[in-house]
Amino acid sequence: MSSHGTAVGAHRLWAHRTFKAKLPLEIVLAVDQTLTFQTDIYEWVRDHRLHHKHSDTDYDPHNASRGFFYSHIGWLMCKKSPQLIQKGKEIDLSDLLQNRVVMFQRKYYWYIAPFIAFVIPAAVPWYFWNEAFVISWHVCSMLRYVYTLHATCSVNSAAHKWGTKPFDRNIRPVETMFVAHLSFGEGFHNYHHTFPWDYKAAELGNYFGNLNTAFIDLMAKIGWAYDLKWASPDMVMKRVLRTGDGSWNKSSIWGWGDKDMDEEDVKMVQDNWKTIAK
Repeated sequence: MSSHGTAVGAHRLWAHRTFKAKLPLEIVLAVDQTLTFQTDIYEWVRDHRLHHKHSDTDYDPHNASRGFFYSHIGWLMCKKSPQLIQKGKEIDLSDLLQNRVVMFQRKYYWYIAPFIAFVIPAAVPWYFWNEAFVISWHVCSMLRYVYTLHATCSVNSAAHKWGTKPFDRNIRPVETMFVAHLSFGEGFHNYHHTFPWDYKAAELGNYFGNLNTAFIDLMAKIGWAYDLKWASPDMVMKRVLRTGDGSWNKSSIWGWGDKDMDEEDVKMVQDNWKTIAK
């Protein structure tokens, strides 16, 4: 639930508008995002849009150019500079201002967030399953919060440092399966920064390492999510050939190993994509 609140809700729905959601799904995702205790949706989205607009520069809230620790969690320990605050004010958030779910959560966030994020997760197993409260508190509230926080932060740090750049070799974000598994699908970061409007946040045509995409697809099947945006196979292939670092064809996802890519391989992948799209 925490992962869906951050990755599906704050990130893919509200920050990048990669799909649209019916009111029931918006409410579910707003509750899930509150569970993460990572500031309200409005503030989270503002910082993330700023991150994409000024990625890895001094105007990026978690600028990876300042080192791993800073981009991971150090930025949360520092006051924002006046220049960064000013740049944040320039970000267009008009869509969020008109969203009643987002604004309701923002208005009451500090009243409801501690209760949803810490009290309920500890109280449920203690009350219903006779779990010792000390275990409920340290596992379901504290450990869960620490895990989900660092999983999110690893996208800002590790996914900007160690990995491949099959789609754009000129940017810092990379593809890393470790972060993808840690965050249920947010580690395909080179792809995401290349195609930020793709609802999958990854090139993958399956759910391997990307359970957040599986959740969105499930919501689409029941009609709660719609207008899903994604990059076409031809668009992805052209970008790979134009700006990629050459690692794309070695992806174990397609089972190619170290095989060199030729025209036949390109056609095979395009055919695979068309089948997946159907």
